[in-house]
Amino acid sequence: MSADVWVGAWRPHRPKGPIAALYSSPGPKYGLPTNVGYPLHDPSRYRAPAYSFGIRRLCLQDECSPGPKYMVPAKMTMKGKDGNPAYSIYGRPRDLMPFLTPGPGRYSPEKAGKWTYRSAPIYSLASRTKEFANDQTPGPAAYGLPPMIGPKVVGKSSAPNYSLLGRSLVGSFYEDLSKTPGPCNYRVVEPSVYKTRAPQYSMLARNMLPGDNTQKPGPGAHSPEKVRWGPGPTYTWTFGIRHSDYLAPLIVDVVD
Repeated sequence: MSADVWVGAWRPHRPKGPIAALYSSPGPKYGLPTNVGYPLHDPSRYRAPAYSFGIRRLCLQDECSPGPKYMVPAKMTMKGKDGNPAYSIYGRPRDLMPFLTPGPGRYSPEKAGKWTYRSAPIYSLASRTKEFANDQTPGPAAYGLPPMIGPKVVGKSSAPNYSLLGRSLVGSFYEDLSKTPGPCNYRVVEPSVYKTRAPQYSMLARNMLPGDNTQKPGPGAHSPEKVRWGPGPTYTWTFGIRHSDYLAPLIVDVVD
């Protein structure tokens, strides 16, 4: 080929990857399942069994066996303890105490009269036992004879008896179906509820006695003996009259 036929910088070359337009089938887009391993294995091929070590469950963490921590005894087999006879040397046991048989002097034949010879029966009045305290059996006075008069005579026919019953509150004319209160159930309303309420006054007792609470000196608080008489300034104290600042001055008409 000559270089004049090609136009531009494009030239035919081998593609770097597969192109779907060059294949009539899906081609490398779809991959066959693997024949190696257990997961995602080709279902049309034989798959060998696979085993794995499982994880420890939660219940086994609390209830675990001792494991290889403890050594199994040498005389312990898979079928139990070894059956070979074994002997050990123990101490000498103590002698058993002999039976102490009573001698001839321990018997009293003279006291066996009422058991060896015939005798009349003997009875005694014993006290009440402890079990009798809780015995709730009724005495003879607790039973009553049936009456001989009336409708409950035993072994005889009695005449019919009639009784007068009181008025029933259900199903009679006396029954109050409306549950209406009577006239006496209403109270008189005070006039101050629906009219102008008049003024009300009350007279209370005095809480304290009236009087002057100011502190005044008593007669013993004065000391006349301390007053000096003579030349020089003298001081005297007298009981004056209390005047009010709000009283008018005394004005007296003086005749010239």
